[in-house]
Amino acid sequence: MNDADLSEFKVVGTRILTKHASAILMDPEYGLDAVKARAAGTGVLLAYEKTGYDASVKGRLPDLLPEWSVRRLVAAEADAIKILLYYNPGDDEKVNTIKHAFIERIGAECAANDVAFFLEPIYYDDEVSDELELAKRKPENVTRYMEEFSKPQYGVDVLKVEVPVNVQFVEGMRCFSGSAAYTRDEAMGFFRSAAAATNKPFIYLSAGVTDEVFRETLELAAEAGTSFSGVLCGRATWQDGIPVYGKEGVGALEAWLEDRGVANITALNEVLAKGAKPWWNAYGGMENIEIV
Repeated sequence: MNDADLSEFKVVGTRILTKHASAILMDPEYGLDAVKARAAGTGVLLAYEKTGYDASVKGRLPDLLPEWSVRRLVAAEADAIKILLYYNPGDDEKVNTIKHAFIERIGAECAANDVAFFLEPIYYDDEVSDELELAKRKPENVTRYMEEFSKPQYGVDVLKVEVPVNVQFVEGMRCFSGSAAYTRDEAMGFFRSAAAATNKPFIYLSAGVTDEVFRETLELAAEAGTSFSGVLCGRATWQDGIPVYGKEGVGALEAWLEDRGVANITALNEVLAKGAKPWWNAYGGMENIEIV
């Protein structure tokens, strides 16, 4: 895809799918035309971080899009600012000090511009390549980062987090890989422990799994009684539309989105209606929310 193709794909997907969503996450590099194509009443989250990281420097240090600021993103119709942060709670203290200060600055910038701050920490460990071992380490590390970034100095309003297990390694799941890191009961316990580590509203990201796997994951979270307040789900909804667009063009993409894309997001909304909890529950109920 070239730049024009990326923009067109985003515009079409936004126009069709936001009829069934409360908000959309978009990048300011290729997504501003799509923002204008959203359904009425749809909220807008704009990404502020530069994609990827400098692999020549240890620690996957974050950086911002140099031509943007929170003020400029708000002027581009952002209702919330999103930052992705690669984070390992057990990483070198100097690395994590840099990351903590980075998030503190963004939190302060969002507060100064009176805009919500969504933080997306992603657990990584560059010393471990084995997927089963990473799956075993994931619950503790997701729980620790949820606790860390709930601290008031960061100014985070909503945590956009991974589920605390790799569901391919949960015994009894339909997507079970055959190698077990946890039983189903253990996995539900990890969901509860991670949720208990934060006093912030939190939502789950899909991490690029299929829509079927993501729905099964959310069903497990709901069965565990987890207090998640929704999802931010991209590829799981529309990724299969990419080859359709590449081979058959925009008309075929529109038809696919109206059929399969809408079916995916509708099925996801049905799971959320049963399992997700209102975000204001994190503050003890709507009656404890003061709008200023």
